[in-house]
Amino acid sequence: MKSVGIDGISIWSGKLSLDLANVFAPSVGEDPEKYTKGLGLYTCSFPDVREDIVTMGANAAYKLMKNEGVDPRDIGRIDVATESSFDSSKPISTYISGCLEQVFGEEFRNVNKGERKFACIAGTQCIDDAHNWILSGRNEGKSALVIATDTALYERGNPGEATQGAGAVAMLIAEDPSIVELSLKQGYSSVDETDFLKPNQQFPSVDGKRSVQVYLSLMRDALTNFEERSKKMDIEEFQFVPFHVPFPGMVRKAASLGYRHMTRGTSIEEELEKIIGPKPEIEEFSEYEMYTGSIREYMKLLEKTEVYQKWYKRVIEPTIEISGKAGNWYTGSVHLARTSGLIYAVREKLDLVGKKILVGSYGSGAQAEIHTETIREGWDEKVKKIDIYDQLESRRPLSFEEYEQIHDVHNYSKETLLKELTDYKNEFAFKGYGKMGEHTYEFI
Repeated sequence: MKSVGIDGISIWSGKLSLDLANVFAPSVGEDPEKYTKGLGLYTCSFPDVREDIVTMGANAAYKLMKNEGVDPRDIGRIDVATESSFDSSKPISTYISGCLEQVFGEEFRNVNKGERKFACIAGTQCIDDAHNWILSGRNEGKSALVIATDTALYERGNPGEATQGAGAVAMLIAEDPSIVELSLKQGYSSVDETDFLKPNQQFPSVDGKRSVQVYLSLMRDALTNFEERSKKMDIEEFQFVPFHVPFPGMVRKAASLGYRHMTRGTSIEEELEKIIGPKPEIEEFSEYEMYTGSIREYMKLLEKTEVYQKWYKRVIEPTIEISGKAGNWYTGSVHLARTSGLIYAVREKLDLVGKKILVGSYGSGAQAEIHTETIREGWDEKVKKIDIYDQLESRRPLSFEEYEQIHDVHNYSKETLLKELTDYKNEFAFKGYGKMGEHTYEFI
């Protein structure tokens, strides 16, 4: 059986940043700690006037190919995941390949291209497609370029406005990978839900409370399904557990529930019972509301235990570090979380070869997927090439007035008086509209 996985990663952040605590919160009359302590967010990335999902995706892909020395002739498919597409027919992958051809020459004519849509889980689905394509042998030795690119915007005044963001993650999926090998087993949970959707509109319609409930429910169900398809997992075997991160506060909830689920029937459960007592069982209560209230109190106690906090700090906290500074990237979110953990591991000089990662992806509408990844020899040298922290530091800060203008620019507006706020160098940029209304791009 072939070993298939991620052989290279590159990231492109929007070039602008909004300080949620010091700029956004006072301007909208909110307590800054609502964002920093509540949501776990400090700043979020925004695209400049000449940036969009194509330029961010193309820039991430270009950087990946340059860093890894990838010959365009070695790419057999380009799959793009996005829920920010501006065209209902022409896929974003064709725009991105057109950009890449400007710098590499016309080398992508015989490449299979597509676009995946399933809210935030589509990036993982693109990886699944590339994985299956390689395992089938139809790749004929070639690799796949998977790009997750999004501009996450909410209507002004919407509760989700603080959880915005923009950026792209490009990944090379190949045989004999040097970062992580993908597991063959996967767990799924999928239902027809309307927690978050965009019925022919730019800004999403969101039932925030329901979305959190569906996220947590499907993630747990997918974990159970994964266990049924593989085996009972030892929670201590995972170096990191990257989740989809709409905001870090959501991951805190998912992490504790996942921890509770995976420690059932283990020595950890026995240790916890001595400290906080047994977990409430539904048959002990005459009313369901009493049961759920008791569970909430139990989970608060669990999260305060030393054994849980040590696990969380080691396994979860490194994966949400970047998201707290970059915001929500929709399809790129879980892949940003994986990368965040790996960059942390390089910084801490951790030896991870052979260690496992448990990845929890989610997309509204709704579906969750669980799979594992095994870290490969050479992962650290590959991860050292990822310069996301340099990008985050170099972003141009926005005033609140500029934020309002940028927000309007990216509401599919074809006319704006706002000039770009940053310089463009060695990157793709939006050029204008063609005769049929198509977007055009140039390499600067």
